Amino acid sequence: MAKHPGAALTLPQALQQAVAALQRGDAAEADRTCRRILAAKPDSFEALYILGLAAGQGGRPADAADWLGRAVAVQPAHADAHYNRGVALGELGRHADALAAYERALALDPARADAHYNRGVSLDALERPTEALAAYDRAAALQPDHAPAHHNRGIALARLGRMADALAAYDRATALRPKYANAHSHRAIALHELDRPAEALASAERALALAPGHADAWYNRGNALRELHRHAEAAESYERAIELEPGHASAHWNLADCRLILGDFARGWEQYEWRWKLAARAHARREFAQPLWRGEPIAGRTILLHAELGLGDTLQFCRYATEVARLGARVLLEAQAPLIPFLAGLEGVERLVARGDALPPFDLHCPLMTLPLAFRTDLGNIPAHVPYLRADPARVQAWRERLGARVRPRVGLAWSGSQGLRNDKRSMALEQMLPLVRDGIEWVGLQKEVRASDATVLAARADIRDVAADLGDFADTAALVELLDLVVTVDTSVAHVAGALARPVWILLPFSPHDWRWLLEREDSVWYPTARLFRQAAPGDWAGLVSRVAAELARHRFADV
Repeated sequence: MAKHPGAALTLPQALQQAVAALQRGDAAEADRTCRRILAAKPDSFEALYILGLAAGQGGRPADAADWLGRAVAVQPAHADAHYNRGVALGELGRHADALAAYERALALDPARADAHYNRGVSLDALERPTEALAAYDRAAALQPDHAPAHHNRGIALARLGRMADALAAYDRATALRPKYANAHSHRAIALHELDRPAEALASAERALALAPGHADAWYNRGNALRELHRHAEAAESYERAIELEPGHASAHWNLADCRLILGDFARGWEQYEWRWKLAARAHARREFAQPLWRGEPIAGRTILLHAELGLGDTLQFCRYATEVARLGARVLLEAQAPLIPFLAGLEGVERLVARGDALPPFDLHCPLMTLPLAFRTDLGNIPAHVPYLRADPARVQAWRERLGARVRPRVGLAWSGSQGLRNDKRSMALEQMLPLVRDGIEWVGLQKEVRASDATVLAARADIRDVAADLGDFADTAALVELLDLVVTVDTSVAHVAGALARPVWILLPFSPHDWRWLLEREDSVWYPTARLFRQAAPGDWAGLVSRVAAELARHRFADV
């Protein structure tokens, strides 16, 4: 007998109608049908479950998590409900709750590759890469053709510093899915980290051929181009990434580097302010009630200038304190504690404060690295008058007595920077610098922190005076440098000490010019008139560079002893 059109649906029929609506993508109809079911049967697991799926399909993850939470309360042993609840919670950024949901699903159904994969995603978001890697491994073992699992394995491996393994994982993902743009983009990152920039560029461009609107791929392309010394093209790539994703802080930051290294200071300083948006720098941002100074009239007001990055940056940019004082301001300078004694003679600074100590009252503040922007610094108006720092005469005399009479030219050596830097291309091993050391010169090691491997070499060299134990702070280093005829150093804080003191300094730079302050191809420094720059001719070629410096040193005319 035919059913009357207005007759009520039975529960099974209503559920079938809801499922059919969901399958054809009509989430709204599925929602309406299930709500009618719940009006009659509030504990219907099927209706709660379909409502959760419909909410997820309709882009309402909060509702999806709520309905699916109610569903698993009715039927706790339903693996799919736990899994889909995990998906909704993950979309809400509730990664710990999502992880618990996936683990509940896997306890009920351990062979679910998708649940292992999503568990890995949650662990990644919770910054637990070792566990995430294990989850992706399990997903790939259960489903070897699971391209996203291999891709995300690569991400986890990269976070663990295993770049070669990460590259292999990305290769597997792209072999399974050749048009996997995101995997090609991440592959470019791994190749960049492995110092294979030409291949990194090709991989980034493959990603862009597949997905022209992929902002990160444009960013990765820029990184590869920068490594290949194609800075103008790199800047264009970063600009394209920013067009697609205006808040891409890393692209803005690297664009600043490109513009500055190309000498485009006007636009470079503006982009440099994006450093505060970087996740790695966010913790360094100082929040003061007093306003940030950007170059407005300041006469009669008190300003706090504060260090923010490395020791070398503070030594280079503290010169601006004098320029601020010349505008009529009362200048307070907060800096790293090891620098305070050396900065004591800086002209225009009324009071020095060690970072971490209580701050006196002030009206305005400005980070040191923002001062070039405030002064609209360009290549023609850099405050490069040296010396702007001076060594303590009492310490100079103490070093003079310790070193004894000068009977030969004295040359100081520094071969490595901070030991905490990852992938440090600025530093070399002491053994790589030894070809410089020849008779007729008194050699003095300027390294305060000496790596264990270098300490063994240094201990065996009677011709290099090791004074590391006597270098208490930067005022000690400065006093020693004052007595040297020349400093030969890699790009580290010692170079800034010598430059600020107006002492002759030769700075040995890596092939890839990641530090914008030395610009491109120049042999002089716009910041330090007494500096001379020597650059590697090829990546990692310290031997060739040291050989050139040794030849130049043999021709160098020192002041008479």
